[in-house]
Amino acid sequence: MSGRSETLDLQSLPAVAWRNGAGLTRELAVQPREATTDFDWRLSVAEVERDAPFSAFPGIDRCIVLLRGAGMRLHSADGQLDERLARAHQPFHFSGDEALSATLFDGPCRDFNVMVRRGRWRADVRALHGPARTEPASAGLLLASLGRWSDGARGLGPLQAWLWRDGMPALALECAGDAPCALLVQLEPAA
Repeated sequence: MSGRSETLDLQSLPAVAWRNGAGLTRELAVQPREATTDFDWRLSVAEVERDAPFSAFPGIDRCIVLLRGAGMRLHSADGQLDERLARAHQPFHFSGDEALSATLFDGPCRDFNVMVRRGRWRADVRALHGPARTEPASAGLLLASLGRWSDGARGLGPLQAWLWRDGMPALALECAGDAPCALLVQLEPAA
């Protein structure tokens, strides 16, 4: 059974400044709704304004996707993780157990973040670049990054999203615009 979706507009969501002053976060959704640190899953968009540390989230599996800007290098102090995030819309999965540092390549950037509690939930994150059919999921989000997206009954413009907290249906998606891209997040309880 599919739940109802919420429509979100990124520009209308409150921006919360990071404690270190290096950026802003707009939370799209957290489950349970009132959770702070003990969430099952959390979806957000961050504006990274300068080089900064990324907080550790022990027990959390993370995915980050560059949306706008030249990108950044994510690296750990011990050198175990050293990743260039320079291609927009390419998901990068990593463990939140260790604190990382972000070094910007050429000015501020915007990224999409998915965090799930390891052992409770898992997330599949992928970029869609054209018409697509998707499978149902326990919960999920479709974020239009570029272009316009439609399920036949309604549409999304850039930086708008549909969120399903309880039962994401199968979708038949159409798109329009130059180089359209949407990010699809499908969330399932861990086995």
